[in-house]
Amino acid sequence: MDIEFTPDLESRIARHAAQQGLPPSQAVQDVVARFFDERDRFAAAVEHGEAAFHRGEILTHEQVGERLSRFLQP
Repeated sequence: MDIEFTPDLESRIARHAAQQGLPPSQAVQDVVARFFDERDRFAAAVEHGEAAFHRGEILTHEQVGERLSRFLQP
């Protein structure tokens, strides 16, 4: 597969690859793989949330606020 990038994006890829100590082709493959992994993780989380919603497992606005407060406390 051949992919053409704009000169600016090609330069950014080369800088990123150099910082990672990788050839540019490997850096691009890693980024694309992470993109698809994250997209799949996000889709699974949305499906999990929708299933919980349909089971009636919901939180009130106040409960969400309480959980966020606990999460953000040092």
